[in-house]
Amino acid sequence: MDLERLVPNYIKQFQSYVASKPDEELKRLFGCPVLHRLNNNENPLGPPPAAREIIRQFPPACSALYPSGDSYALRLALAERFGKHPDQFLVGNGSSEVITAVTKAFCEQGDNIVTADRTFAVYEWVAEFSGVGRRLAPLKDYGFDGDGLLGQIDGKTKIVFLCNPNNPTGTYWPHDQLIRFLDRVDGRCVVVLDEAYMEYVERDDASDGMVLMDRYPNLVVFRTFSKIYGLAGLRIGYLVGSPPVVDMIRRAYVVYSVNTLGQAAARAAVEHGGEHIQATRALIRAGKAFLREALSLLGVPFLCHEGSYVMIKVPISDTLLYRRLMKRGLMIRTMSGFRFPNWIRVTVVGREVLEQFVEGLAEELKSAP
Repeated sequence: MDLERLVPNYIKQFQSYVASKPDEELKRLFGCPVLHRLNNNENPLGPPPAAREIIRQFPPACSALYPSGDSYALRLALAERFGKHPDQFLVGNGSSEVITAVTKAFCEQGDNIVTADRTFAVYEWVAEFSGVGRRLAPLKDYGFDGDGLLGQIDGKTKIVFLCNPNNPTGTYWPHDQLIRFLDRVDGRCVVVLDEAYMEYVERDDASDGMVLMDRYPNLVVFRTFSKIYGLAGLRIGYLVGSPPVVDMIRRAYVVYSVNTLGQAAARAAVEHGGEHIQATRALIRAGKAFLREALSLLGVPFLCHEGSYVMIKVPISDTLLYRRLMKRGLMIRTMSGFRFPNWIRVTVVGREVLEQFVEGLAEELKSAP
């Protein structure tokens, strides 16, 4: 078989993502009896109680039946929650699937997407393995630069991806800034507003893509059940947009990709998850206050904005620090892959684990050259 002839160049040049090993294997490799996951921004409280009950009572016989192909009941619940039509929603197997669907719906070879140079990497990855160009604007003060993004848009630009709040820096665009940007785009391309961490933002000036799409029909909003709703293991993400735009995206969408249990648990989270959101926000708020004080005492630079994570600049290799902290049972995210060498990202969790992290970080920094 001649793979050189069969495989497109953009696939041959793409570097595959290497997932981390299972926790039990990592504990064996690093010799730690307990592993605290501070790397993936998972909710330490887990799913809301109503979703937990759905999971506990899930009938095994349902595993033999195909799920709702279009997540019908979940889309009804989302429409009720946000005051929109169910057909404005598409539910996917995590946010990566909806990113792929949007890219494939609007882009062909020769087109490009525009985003920041240091943001959620999947926007770039999907474009790259789809044979689509990527035009990147540098961050400004660790946030998206509207002028820079607009300067990258050309006649082949089909999509602009905005991560708001930005992963990994936590910076966000307030309402007025987003309005100004959408006005200047003026419908020339689709603007995707990835609000995976929007439920964590408590500021009064925060933007909300859900309320803007009637005014801007080229706006598509991404949200997820993986973060504040604690359902990352069930892989539920969704998008919402104007009916004509969503109709086009639906044509590139794979049905039956969202499992039955995930749909049911997400629906319960939408309908009964309000108290859980407030409890998670309180935990994150307290954890950030602790980290701000502790990291300031350590004298290390850090970014502590919105979202459920903190970025920390360290005076040694981030990958070396990862290995040293893993021996202590503390799994952090290295940021060299995000083009932030010598930075780490840490998920905000409960006080006890954060205290262990700060203690471990302090000891490793003392022994660093």
